[in-house]
Amino acid sequence: MAVLMFTRFINLRNVININNFGAIGSILNITQCSDVISKPYCVNINDQIIPDESEKLTEKKISSAMRAYLKRSENYKEFMKKQIAEYDIGKRYLANIMGIDPENFTKEDVNSAIRYLFPSGLYDREARPMMLHPIDMYGNRKEAEFDETGRPHHFLFYTTKPNYYEILHNIAKSMIHLNETESQLLGRNIQLGPEHKIDVSDSEWLQKKSLEKILLEGLLDKQYDYFIKSMQRLVDHPVSKHVESFIMKYRRKLPNINEDIKIPQLEYDNDNRPFVLIDKCARKDARGEVKVIGNGSGKITINGKDLTYFDDMQCREQIDDVIA
Repeated sequence: MAVLMFTRFINLRNVININNFGAIGSILNITQCSDVISKPYCVNINDQIIPDESEKLTEKKISSAMRAYLKRSENYKEFMKKQIAEYDIGKRYLANIMGIDPENFTKEDVNSAIRYLFPSGLYDREARPMMLHPIDMYGNRKEAEFDETGRPHHFLFYTTKPNYYEILHNIAKSMIHLNETESQLLGRNIQLGPEHKIDVSDSEWLQKKSLEKILLEGLLDKQYDYFIKSMQRLVDHPVSKHVESFIMKYRRKLPNINEDIKIPQLEYDNDNRPFVLIDKCARKDARGEVKVIGNGSGKITINGKDLTYFDDMQCREQIDDVIA
């Protein structure tokens, strides 16, 4: 019985041909997958993985308008950089001519040197020779407000006036800071006196045009008025001294009036008309005196003559404009 079972097992193994899938391979139609590539699970760190071309992301194309905008902004920056470099060189030459240290040659020194080296009798100051800084001559201009993808840099860009609304945002932050400071001082039983409040009696708010130059943005009258009211709220705060630097950025110092200046007293002539006599008037080598009479006839007398005393028409116009 055992021999019979062993014989049947041998015959069955020969039919199946389990070693080389001979008979059963043809029955089951088993084929080798040549497309499968075996790879080890461990990758060497020095091996360079080259991505397939189809996996590369296509670069975003920049529109022609955006490219022109960025190019124009870059050209302006290069132009201003060149102009400022030439101005600095010219200022050093001017300082050497005047015998002044170039490192301490200020804007006022430049204007004084130009007036000395290029004297002019032109009445209009804008027509006289000048040497202005490129920023004062050409003005500031906003840099590129977008990146290459068109995304704006400023977080308030879509307000159309980002610099203006950023100031309003800073005003609100300053007001919150002042309120917190006031609460802390009161919590420590500190009396809020005048020393905690800013004194702005010797300054005034910037005019609308000056503010527009700083912001590089045009403002409506109501926007400027709202800005002044918002800043005035900071000034009126009991502890406004803590944001003095922020407030003074938008105020202009008033010129100090010298109390030593003597204002001439009115005198009266025989006809009881008031007049003021100013003597020792100097102009180069010339000396003279000026007498202004109140309730007069409006005539101008120069050494017994009228304006025709001066042959130069420019001198006549200067005197006429001063009197007018």
